[in-house]
Amino acid sequence: MQVRIVMELTGDDGEEIGREIITDMAKITTGAEDLGLSLAEGKAVLARLQQKMVETQVELWLKENRETDGRRLRHKGYYPVTFHTLFGDVRLRSPRYEVPKSEGSNGSATVSPLRLLIPDHMAPERLYLETRWASLVPYAAAAELLADVLPIDCGTNATTVRQHALRTATRLERELTEERVPFMQDACPQDWMDLPIPDGRIVIGLDGVYIRDRDNRKKNFELIVGRSLPEDGEPRYIGFVHGYDRKPRRRILDHLKKQGVQANQDITFITDGGEEVRSLAEMIGPASEHVLDWFHITMRITVLRQFAQGLRHHDEEAGNGMLDMLSRIKWYLWHGNTHRAREEIDWLLDDADATQTDYPNMRKLLTAIGEFRSYIGSNHASLINYGERYRSGERISSAFVEATVNAVVSKRFAKKQQMQWSRTGAHLLLQTRTQTLDGSLRATFERWYPGMANDNHRNSGNRAAA
Repeated sequence: MQVRIVMELTGDDGEEIGREIITDMAKITTGAEDLGLSLAEGKAVLARLQQKMVETQVELWLKENRETDGRRLRHKGYYPVTFHTLFGDVRLRSPRYEVPKSEGSNGSATVSPLRLLIPDHMAPERLYLETRWASLVPYAAAAELLADVLPIDCGTNATTVRQHALRTATRLERELTEERVPFMQDACPQDWMDLPIPDGRIVIGLDGVYIRDRDNRKKNFELIVGRSLPEDGEPRYIGFVHGYDRKPRRRILDHLKKQGVQANQDITFITDGGEEVRSLAEMIGPASEHVLDWFHITMRITVLRQFAQGLRHHDEEAGNGMLDMLSRIKWYLWHGNTHRAREEIDWLLDDADATQTDYPNMRKLLTAIGEFRSYIGSNHASLINYGERYRSGERISSAFVEATVNAVVSKRFAKKQQMQWSRTGAHLLLQTRTQTLDGSLRATFERWYPGMANDNHRNSGNRAAA
């Protein structure tokens, strides 16, 4: 079977602009592998279609943009330009036009209109796809995937894909507003009464995780990642490198406002009580609160109970007494009785310090109790009535943040493999990865390049018609 694919180009007035033979091929059917186009044939067809289509579009656009102030510009020559698209690298001739002399100028100048059309020499959809894939898999794997399925001659280098992905992240960073005051200082409190009733509480979980530092291989640096869960709306991810981002509250505030959070909205931050993440949650909004994660409280109490059970084998009375006190401490904390809980912890430390025993881990037990007392003391303002909150169906644990850490960090930054990262590279990758995971990256590109949304509208219309 002989196959010829012909492309016809028609202008807006209905007249034919051109006709191009894309390919002539012979198809012999001997097995399933011969049916339809092969991957290589499909790549060749797409590359040829793209070359001819872009050439024609550019030619028409240049004809409409050769005049300045009603004067036709004089042609001065060409220089080669490569336009990187999803379906091949299109090589174009970019014309140079002479700009008339202006008063006070020393001489004439030239202008290249094509720079206005393709300033980055990169098709936005290709940049989007490279950014998306690079945020999900290693740069080398993303480059290989692009080369496997698309007719791309260059750009299969991992370094090139990395540069393109980080360029997108840099643009996201530039869009961040300047350091702004929190909600409670952003408007007059009297104006809050005029705001509409918010949709409901939004819960934000923040946690820190460490990855290997490329510049100092003996040290790690901290990433802060989190997830916001509104009652009505899609969850969103957030991430940045602690210490690299000098104004992290600005990032959290922008993150909240993009989700439609307003000044009178109830915001709950749930963290593990670390000083870094706790400071980020302070003074964000007038209706915001910081809650110490119940899971981390019970985890520390569980460690103390294991020590007490070990002590019981050497001093049964002392061990049983400590177990009873730990049960009371947990009960007080669960019901929000912070004062009694801290009293019991002080008594627990005094009793443990006064206990005379040959228990080998007694010193570790004393250290653990002291750390627990400091932990509860530094986070006493974040302790709530967990039982009441739990019975109301509200979150008291940051377990969803642990899943966020695995999704955002572990599966891409490969903590177990000890991959090494620069602070800049890790911070920028976090910006694109978080948007990829929560599905907002495409919307960002459509905002930058409105024409990218046309396909979605057309497809949705087709689905509705079907």
